[in-house]
Amino acid sequence: MNVHATVDLKSTGLTRPNGAPLRLNHQDFVAIDRDKNAKFEATYRPQALYNRANEGFHANNETFLLHEVATNLPIYREDTGPTDFHLHLPPGGFQLVLVTSGVFTFDYDGRVYYVGPGAVMLQSAIVHRQLFYTWSGLSTEENLKTPQTVVPDALSMGYSGKFLEAFVTDPTTFPNPTIVGPDQIVEAETPRVAWTHSLHDRPVGAGFWLQDPLALDALFKPLVDSAIKSTSPVYVRDIGIEVPSGFLVTGHIIGTDPRGQSLLPKSTSASVDAASFAKGEVVIYRVIRGTAEFKDNTGKTFELAAGDVVTAGKDSTNLIGLGENTQVLRLGLLKGMEQLRSWTPTQRDEIDGLAGDIITRKDIRPLRTEGAPVGYLYEPTPA
Repeated sequence: MNVHATVDLKSTGLTRPNGAPLRLNHQDFVAIDRDKNAKFEATYRPQALYNRANEGFHANNETFLLHEVATNLPIYREDTGPTDFHLHLPPGGFQLVLVTSGVFTFDYDGRVYYVGPGAVMLQSAIVHRQLFYTWSGLSTEENLKTPQTVVPDALSMGYSGKFLEAFVTDPTTFPNPTIVGPDQIVEAETPRVAWTHSLHDRPVGAGFWLQDPLALDALFKPLVDSAIKSTSPVYVRDIGIEVPSGFLVTGHIIGTDPRGQSLLPKSTSASVDAASFAKGEVVIYRVIRGTAEFKDNTGKTFELAAGDVVTAGKDSTNLIGLGENTQVLRLGLLKGMEQLRSWTPTQRDEIDGLAGDIITRKDIRPLRTEGAPVGYLYEPTPA
């Protein structure tokens, strides 16, 4: 038996992080991560290459990490394939995934989701795994150059699976315990099992969020009264994460169509203005495709291309121009993030050691697609 298995979580203080408070950078700063300088590394598993926005991460006191994940090996190899069942326990429970190419199958809390380009998932402290991903067969160099998009067209779904992923703090600093190892998964039974556990660190109201790119609430709306220059109309999609994140982060995709085409799924029943997506003590822009122009508060302009990221203080930069066929993810980090604390190294190691022993209840479903919605078992333990 693992030596941590008999630990009383309530008496040891492991149910809440007890490290240093998180701090956003409230200074005037602009940090740019250029795609041409990107380092794609197989940091966590061999089939996935990770490209971190390190300049922005360090400039913002290492409080929020955005990286691109690019699938780079076939699923049928012995060292790749489905992952184990595991948890991520970042401060605030915040993990964001935005699929930008290919197709994935994820299992969250015993329910299976098939997602492609433009799908948004936000989850906090839920037992999950990745079951399937597409792989194009291209070389690494060619694979990393395939275009990304938030529109689920047939071409983009045929590429290797890629997604943008964000965490509060660095994954190496918080617990990521394996709940069920790959050798112990029984495919005919395990996906029907949902788990609860007693380790929580998420704001009231935070929970699971899935937004389909073709759902009504995901449609792009025309932007009016905007200072953003473009040769074609500018549209905005609210990815809906502000409330389910517990008011930690807000997110939008700002985009334009290709010349002479109507690519973005749109709603003409309403419009948005710039103030509707201007929140954030710190803002992050990631160009998914196309080009975008920015101006800092000294009047200096700079351009970002696909794969580039800018992280900046609240009033340190503004988006002032979009090229055609452009899609830009904007994330606004909110004040509530500074109510969080980090895990101490000791806490992190203790929880990783607990592994499957942190589970306190199981729920068996008749079928993996039936039962209450994902996250229903994950009511936070009172502080």
